[in-house]
Amino acid sequence: MKILSLNLGRATPVAYTDQPEGVTGIDKQPVTGPVRVAAPGAKGTGASGLAGDAVCDLRHHGGDDQAVYAFAREDLDAWERVLDRTLPNGVFGENLTTEGVDVSGAKIGERWRIGRDLLLEVSSSRIPCKTFQGHLGEKTWVKRFTQEKKPGAYLRVIEPGEIRAGDTIEVVHRPEHEVTVAFEFRAVTTERELLPRLLAAGDALHHEVERLIREYVDKYGAKDGAKYGEEYGAQSA
Repeated sequence: MKILSLNLGRATPVAYTDQPEGVTGIDKQPVTGPVRVAAPGAKGTGASGLAGDAVCDLRHHGGDDQAVYAFAREDLDAWERVLDRTLPNGVFGENLTTEGVDVSGAKIGERWRIGRDLLLEVSSSRIPCKTFQGHLGEKTWVKRFTQEKKPGAYLRVIEPGEIRAGDTIEVVHRPEHEVTVAFEFRAVTTERELLPRLLAAGDALHHEVERLIREYVDKYGAKDGAKYGEEYGAQSA
């Protein structure tokens, strides 16, 4: 398991984003490194966890829970066959194009050691947006990407460090709960009835997903997730 490609973006003016400044950093390009990776700060103030990587729309991207985005080369290869086009490393806006890692099968709270010092923790799935669709130039892309249910993973920085293309990825902790990145993605997009089951991931959940679960349990807890709602309330008290 390794970083096949380490990718950084720069702020670029485009016509397809609704970001107020009209720029995006989604077009990530491979670099060899080394690149410093550290927690960027709270969402809205912090951007990418990778030094030199542009995150332009701070309303929806960046911050500690979305410091690094990883996507599997194997899944890019599958999309190449479906779309009948070449998809270079970084084209999905990923910072880490991985090899040998089931990224969407990783569990929320799973921890990866990369290089000598960097320790990352899987925090959530990637939700597709208008900018992603415009960048690829594929009609109905948001719908197609959602239906595939292999969104790639956002990760937070637990211990900072420098990384390079080719560095190995070691899974040093894998929780016992059922909440994979793909499962979380289904819950927050097309299968909201699964939301209470995400609570098994505990403190490793993305803060915005925690809020979504709270809202769901408050409304439907007695019907769809009373037990999970009670457990969540006890943990949060």
